[in-house]
Amino acid sequence: MGRETALLAADRGAHVVVADKDVAAAQAVAAEVQKIGGKEAAIAVAIDIRKRESILQALRETASTYGGLDIIVNTAAVFPSSPDGQITDAQWGLTLDINVTANHRLVEGASKIFREQDLAATVVLVSSANAVVPKRGSEAYDVSKAAVNHLVREFAISLAPKVRVNGISPATVVKGSTMFPRDRVIASLGKYSIPFGQAASDEDLRSLLADFYAERTLTHQPIDPKDCAAAILFLAGPSPVVQPVIYSRWMEAWWRHFFDRLRSSRSQLNCSRVGKRQWSQRKTGRLLSRSIWARRAAV
Repeated sequence: MGRETALLAADRGAHVVVADKDVAAAQAVAAEVQKIGGKEAAIAVAIDIRKRESILQALRETASTYGGLDIIVNTAAVFPSSPDGQITDAQWGLTLDINVTANHRLVEGASKIFREQDLAATVVLVSSANAVVPKRGSEAYDVSKAAVNHLVREFAISLAPKVRVNGISPATVVKGSTMFPRDRVIASLGKYSIPFGQAASDEDLRSLLADFYAERTLTHQPIDPKDCAAAILFLAGPSPVVQPVIYSRWMEAWWRHFFDRLRSSRSQLNCSRVGKRQWSQRKTGRLLSRSIWARRAAV
């Protein structure tokens, strides 16, 4: 997702700073960006978002190279896993630190530059549909993304009116994601009883899992990181955006499916209870649908 965002930003004329703990990976993406926008279109910098000084150093390099900072996008996150499905206290702490606290460190550090510039700027953080959809075995990740949602709202208030802060909440993005190494993909395929060959390539295994997740939505389409990049840059662009979190169309589809199933299951109740409950479920579904569409209309 970060790579696609960098490439799309370059295609639209932006200067891009690719920051990553893996410097070689950052340099590779920066080289791709330079092919689009020229040698001066991108630089790669090292960053460890768990360390405040590392963040500040990356921000200083950005400001010294390009004279300032207009947009910050953070796509970094981790999903803890283990062979037996149980995570340790250390894994829980690491997940919250990288997925939540690091976002706070990053935006707080950038806010100093924003204040000195006294210019309009934007921040886009990446949350997840898991923030509002609980699932067995992903508690640490789900809780961390719920916290990101509210962190977006908090920064939207504290950095207004010069800086706009928004977030996206896509459902599972498998394609190209570093959060889906081979062992996690195989564990997920086994969890959902999806047949696969041990000799299959990493990309083939990811495609199987992505297709499975796609079938769980009404659109039956895998989420492409390019779609996420387009949403991120829409929020980072000059158009005024007032809502702090935008829910993806896959999220909306999930909720519509949920209420359809809920209404269907309630229809088995006795007649005296069905009338009241169905009216309540229909009303709730309409209100939720209107709420989601209102958010989409606002952005």
